Amino acid sequence: MNENRAILFNKGIKRLLALIALMIISPISLNIAFKALNKLDNNNWIAYALLLFAMLATIFTLVLAFKTFKLFLDALFYKNNAE
Repeated sequence: MNENRAILFNKGIKRLLALIALMIISPISLNIAFKALNKLDNNNWIAYALLLFAMLATIFTLVLAFKTFKLFLDALFYKNNAE
């Protein structure tokens, strides 16, 4: 039973590291995209592409956060159905 908890906990740690990286990258890229929209006059497609990427990264960050915390809760309150 402890092996399954350890596997779930290790998977949760890996997801948490990815989540921390996304929590840093997504707001910075969103800020850069909005600044690029203000600066660029005629070549806005680059800014809109970056804005789309930043919005998708932010949504993915929120989804990954909920999944990561659920994984940690599953590891913490693991019940073996065979017993």
